[in-house]
Amino acid sequence: MKKRPIDEGFRWWRQALQDYDDALYCLKGGRFHLTAFLAQQSAEKALKAFLYTQGVSDIRGHSVAELARTASKANRSFKEIQRQAALLDKYYIPTRYPNGLPGGIPAEAFDSHDAERALELAQLVLQTVRTKVPFFQENQE
Repeated sequence: MKKRPIDEGFRWWRQALQDYDDALYCLKGGRFHLTAFLAQQSAEKALKAFLYTQGVSDIRGHSVAELARTASKANRSFKEIQRQAALLDKYYIPTRYPNGLPGGIPAEAFDSHDAERALELAQLVLQTVRTKVPFFQENQE
């Protein structure tokens, strides 16, 4: 039996919220590189959640900018946040892999400012998705 788009979207939404909560946890522990990465993941999954609710079934890629661009085809609000949210893409690889940086390691390359900015941007994406999918508002975790 095929899943309803809202059900698959909600699965992704729940994980987006969990990733955001995990990012907050990492921030408290001073794990700024992980905070930034999890904020990116939260935004990515929230956008995928929105796209699933719109009936999109073949969602590929990890770029927040590209996912926001795709989402903007269904709702113009995503075009308005695309440029800001795109900044999260810089936290996808360099926060995890030493060879994603010119030197050093991710654990030393990111600071509290990076982490807090990533969380702000993820929150912007989460809020936008939440306002566009009433089911997500009604089923708060």
